[in-house]
Amino acid sequence: MNKIKYLLLAFCLLGMVNATAQTLTATEIVKRADDNRRGKSSFSEITMTIVRPTWTREVGIKAWALGTDYSLTLITSPARDKGQTFLKRGRDLWNWQPSINRMIRMSSSMMGQSWMGSDFTNDDMIRESSIVDDYTSQLAGREMVREFDCYKIILMPKENAAVVWGKVITWISTTDFVEIKTEFYDEDNILVNTFNGFDIKSFGTRRLATRVEVVPAEKPNQKTVMTINNYEFDINIDESFFSQQNMRRVR
Repeated sequence: MNKIKYLLLAFCLLGMVNATAQTLTATEIVKRADDNRRGKSSFSEITMTIVRPTWTREVGIKAWALGTDYSLTLITSPARDKGQTFLKRGRDLWNWQPSINRMIRMSSSMMGQSWMGSDFTNDDMIRESSIVDDYTSQLAGREMVREFDCYKIILMPKENAAVVWGKVITWISTTDFVEIKTEFYDEDNILVNTFNGFDIKSFGTRRLATRVEVVPAEKPNQKTVMTINNYEFDINIDESFFSQQNMRRVR
């Protein structure tokens, strides 16, 4: 009798979990995925590999972030780019280029341009338009992407939002809220880039893709691979770290 009671209790709890998952809105799912990969603050060390038909180049990166308004990205290699930094403070974006001893303010018109010669845009890597605040989201059901059961969500830019993409479709895992695949479309609804997340690993209580590949739709023989070597969340850092002065001295 006790075994039957325990089984009934287990089924009830499972039903409650499934009901909770089914009541999540598209915005809540996107926010969970966004919070999962950001945390309150973070530090990461990344290798970016740019693959072209006749050559390959690696770029070493260190990145610090505080919420969604502050980020500082340092290029650690190759030698010709070492020391270059990118700063985001709210809507203000800056690029420090030590080779020419120049600080450049980056305009919104530059956001769609290639970042460091890769298939990522400046918006992808520096500004990161808020997927939560700048887009409306619609849950389009669930689909399997590779071995992952995913929520499929369609995101459309809000009116007057300063974004690069005309539409974004993302697939987020139903268990850990990991971005497994994302497609980026231009204003004419033409696919431009596809992101795929691989090698899901745990960082404390978080699960993240540690290898992200971006493949341009019209250039199948090229791609850019972002590999996370280290990721630390909720580090001790404040707004004063994200300054133009620190852009010149951070290492």
